[in-house]
Parts: sequence; C-alpha cells; structure tokens
Amino acid sequence: MRIKYYPDADALDIRVSDEKPDYGEEAGEEMILHYTKLGKLVKIEILDASKTIIDFLEPILSEKPLIKERMELKV
Repeated sequence: MRIKYYPDADALDIRVSDEKPDYGEEAGEEMILHYTKLGKLVKIEILDASKTIIDFLEPILSEKPLIKERMELKV
C-alpha cells in the first residue's frame, strides 16, 4: 500500500494495488474508488482531504487512549 498527499489539489491517494485502474466510482462527496475491469479495488482517492480526514479521525482521537486505560486497570 502506498499513500501520497497532493497539497495543490488537497487530495489523498491511497494505492492498494499496482494495477492500472480502468474506472472510478464516487463513494460519497469526497471519495472516489478506482477499480480494474474485473472490479478489483486499486486506488482510493479522498478529495478535500485536509477536512475529510480530520472529520473522520476526530471521533477516534477524542476517545481516551488505550495506554491510559491499561494503566488505570493495573492500579
């Protein structure tokens, strides 16, 4: 897997395969999934990435860290 960010387009490109994509399908407003002719996922393209990724991670990052929880259990 390779991940590349394009700041000029604010796009995040996640390659899950080295195969060439043949077509893409929108998966919501900020995501395009790219596939081969046989329907194998090749690439995930996230548009408006700086906002989209933060919106996605915010609920996860607001949770209490697992390390702290484990330390509390030992006490």
